[in-house]
Amino acid sequence: MRRLLRFGGVDFVDFLYSLDDLHDRARLAVPDLFLPNLELREHTVNQFSLTIRSDLLGFGHVLIGLLTAMADDYGALVMLEYGGSQEGVETIAIALLESAFAAGNRFELGARA
Repeated sequence: MRRLLRFGGVDFVDFLYSLDDLHDRARLAVPDLFLPNLELREHTVNQFSLTIRSDLLGFGHVLIGLLTAMADDYGALVMLEYGGSQEGVETIAIALLESAFAAGNRFELGARA
């Protein structure tokens, strides 16, 4: 799944912006797959919030794990904070501390000859 998510962008910020479309892209591939609606907001160049709208309480915690794994994959240093849930809406605060903190995992779209 992580490799499929890497199609979301060339760096972690591109990946974050691709989350808005993840729900619709996933339904094209797997119509019966349930994913919540995600909305990313940029507050400053390195500060974001992710809003999760879902009937499944706790999906925000799943996304924190996913975001942590993807930040590692991209070599980014991020700080994530779960903002809680209110009326089926969860929030995650995302602080991008360093976009090139470490060498990310190598990713290629095609096979090498």
